[in-house]
Amino acid sequence: MTIDVPRTAAGRHPDTAALAAAIGARFERLPLCRWHVTVRLVIGAVTFFEAFDQLLIAYALPQLRAEWQLGTGQTTALMTVGSIGMLAGALLSGRLADRIGRVKVIAACIALSSLCNLALTLCTSPAPFMAARFVQGLAIGGEVPVAATFIAEITRTHQRGRFVLLYELVFPAGLTAGALLASWLVPLLGWRWMFGLAAIPGALCLLIARCVPESPRWLAAHGRHEQALETMAAIERKVEKATGAPLPEPEPVPAAPTARGPEGRGGLRELLSGRYRRRTLVVGVLWFTGYFVNYGITSWLPTIYGTRFGLGLSEALGYSTVTSCAGLVGCLLVALTVDRAGRRRTVTWCLGAAAVALLLLGVLSGGSAMGVLVWTSLASVFLFGSNICLYLYTPELFPTRIRALGSSIGGAMNRLGVILGPIVVGAVYADGALGTVFVTLAAVALIGSLTAGAAAEETGGRRLEDVAP
Repeated sequence: MTIDVPRTAAGRHPDTAALAAAIGARFERLPLCRWHVTVRLVIGAVTFFEAFDQLLIAYALPQLRAEWQLGTGQTTALMTVGSIGMLAGALLSGRLADRIGRVKVIAACIALSSLCNLALTLCTSPAPFMAARFVQGLAIGGEVPVAATFIAEITRTHQRGRFVLLYELVFPAGLTAGALLASWLVPLLGWRWMFGLAAIPGALCLLIARCVPESPRWLAAHGRHEQALETMAAIERKVEKATGAPLPEPEPVPAAPTARGPEGRGGLRELLSGRYRRRTLVVGVLWFTGYFVNYGITSWLPTIYGTRFGLGLSEALGYSTVTSCAGLVGCLLVALTVDRAGRRRTVTWCLGAAAVALLLLGVLSGGSAMGVLVWTSLASVFLFGSNICLYLYTPELFPTRIRALGSSIGGAMNRLGVILGPIVVGAVYADGALGTVFVTLAAVALIGSLTAGAAAEETGGRRLEDVAP
């Protein structure tokens, strides 16, 4: 059974805000079923391989340094150029996804990333390698926030945190899988084979075009009323088929007022004004601090283990992989508890606990490889947990008309942290002050924790249209 939206006397649909409210109410009555899981798996596969691609550079770097005789400056540039691309990609993709649709951007990003992996296998010097990594960064940085936005828009309020974060687990899982494969494949066959295998998932763009509908919320927000209703009705038919039962009537929901223009579009100006300005600033700080610390640690761990503690390549990569696996555990714990604990409390306590672990490492245990392994793994449990929560939290804070743009601002601050974290760690570590590295990272994590505790808004248990009209 499907419910249409009432029309005016002239046969036209009501305004966009009313239609968007009706679409939201229809999503609220959909039980989680095979259709949701199928879409989550397809989009999740894309996000998995984008995460896989993102971390490969850290595991290729030791061989690249030796093969191309790279100095510290060139090594840092090779490590960060992809993140610069991700920053630009995040900013561009949000605006693009709010204009042309979520699904088109997701499919284009996975295709572009895979083509860049093929190009990387052919590189024989740093310059073309960095160019390919920059373009690949555009795709990775563009896909992740848009995919998070899309998943949030097809999910009802009840247990939205668990559903979205179980999807988001594919990102740290992709990081972990990349670490596991790279730690085995790079010493055995070399870095080119690693990037070559990573090109295969580009075929997923065809599966997306076939299996994943555009977000009805986005269609409604952009005045494509007939298509929004048709897409919503098609989803409802698939859910009814999957559950074998008719859907209940949607609850009546008053339409939110239109905020900008005849179709309620805002853009960057709306994002930085009114109620959304504070939200934008807060999530920007949280994304930056969380990823500054996270990548400040993970990007340099293989090198620290090798140069500071004299571990061989395989052992250094193995130690680093343990830390990534610990982070995956943290993500799972947050996914299972976030609806009960709340978004604000989760981020606050996770970043605070990471700060404590890193401070203790800097003061007490930076003198042995095992001490670094234990304390960075513990910190990663909390850092990964906090960071994955932001993929759920950020899309909830903004209305459909600027949701992808708001998420992309978070993604851009994420990438800024990813860029500056390794640079700062490299600068401090160049002086041999390993303890100072971890104390610095602890201070940044504490800033994020205090920001979340003092200024973040709680969104758990609330409809998207109620949180952000």
